[in-house]
Parts: sequence; C-alpha cells; structure tokens
Amino acid sequence: MNMFSTSTFDIKVSVVPEYDAKNSFPSENRFTFRYHVTIENLSEVPIKLQRRKWLIYDVGFGFSEVEGEGVIGLTPEIEPGERFSYFSNVILRSGVGSMRGYYYCKNLLSNQDLQIEIPTFNLVAEVLSN
Repeated sequence: MNMFSTSTFDIKVSVVPEYDAKNSFPSENRFTFRYHVTIENLSEVPIKLQRRKWLIYDVGFGFSEVEGEGVIGLTPEIEPGERFSYFSNVILRSGVGSMRGYYYCKNLLSNQDLQIEIPTFNLVAEVLSN
C-alpha cells in the first residue's frame, strides 16, 4: 500500500488508500475505496479540526466536491505531539481516480484559522490493473 503525506503549518496529513473489493460491484460501475487518514500535530499549539473539503476525480466522470463539518462526525482537538486517525470510503464509477482536499482547523491559542492540505492520492481498482 502506498502512503501519501504532506505538511502544512507543521500539521502532517498522511493517507493510505486501498481498494475495497468486498464492497465493490464492477459490473454495476461501483468501485469502493477505503482511505486511512492520520493527522499529526507536529506544531507547538493545539488545533481543532472543524471542516473538510474533498475534491474527488473519477476518470471519465470528472470532478465532484464534498464539504462538511469535521470528519466521521467528529471535530477533534489535537494537542501538540498527538495524532488523530480515522478511515472513510468513497465510491468511483470508473474504478480509477484521485482525491485531494483540505482540513479547516483552528489554532486554539491564537484563534487563527488554518487551511491544512490533504495530499493528492490515487485510487485504482486492482481488478482493472491486471
């Protein structure tokens, strides 16, 4: 499995995507991917993750955007030196694409809003790469 990572304001975001064959139905153009995200606070200040914005690319079908509060129903506070991990999933119709995005966080000491980059990661259904 490949890991994709980037850092913004000393907040490191790492993503490991994987094809979920059990929940995919290629004959119905339904390719499910799970992605595992770890957010590491390498800065000196506590942050609170408030919102997310994803840009999802599905080859042949174009881009779609998903925005919302927090992640998996949570708006975690991440102290310096701590990490927060979760997983979610996405369904592509083509079986090939990519995702990237942003977390919108707040520096809990200065109240400054931070836009944290989520690295671009590729989504390729193994069933298509044989």
